[in-house]
Amino acid sequence: MCEKKRRALQKNEKHVQLGFYAFTRFYVLCQNIKKEKTYQDFCDSQYYNAFVKFGSFVNNVRPLYPEKYIDYVVTSGVKLDHWCRDELYEKYAIDILKKEGVETAVERSIKTMMEWADDQEAPWNDYFRYASLNRVTQHLRDGKISAWLVLNCASGKEMLSKFNDEQLGIVYSVMDPQHWALRFKRSPVDVELVKEIAQKANL
Repeated sequence: MCEKKRRALQKNEKHVQLGFYAFTRFYVLCQNIKKEKTYQDFCDSQYYNAFVKFGSFVNNVRPLYPEKYIDYVVTSGVKLDHWCRDELYEKYAIDILKKEGVETAVERSIKTMMEWADDQEAPWNDYFRYASLNRVTQHLRDGKISAWLVLNCASGKEMLSKFNDEQLGIVYSVMDPQHWALRFKRSPVDVELVKEIAQKANL
């Protein structure tokens, strides 16, 4: 099968759609091109493979606020070849996690805990007690579980006490004690809301 035909047939694949979206956003945000790029323009582009590779990265990582992340990357000034680097996403995630509202953060955390519960056939509120620490480390680093919940419930704090030095190092940037101590001090109503949710859920 020739390359052009292969690209045409891939149009509806998720990672290709994400790559195409990034391609169109790049031209809108960085090249100030008013005329919208077509899928044919994308197929004909010398950068097709690089954008599709980035689409695969986005599809696999499942970033927080995917469209916002794509805009962040395409306007970052980072070379296209480096868009799939973990550190670029981590920098974005840290910034988002430290600014987003408490309701969104807690809602996403509970959703992640429920997904774990479905996989393990366990009560979701046992996540902090029984989820593997490596999995929790990854969830924290990726922003799937928020410091809002971990640091405001007994089982979350107890779980953190079991982390080894390597795990603590991985999550330090998103669990930055100074940042969260200040954030909680400035947002007592939000802290009480989270504690109430945690208490009702027996976390």
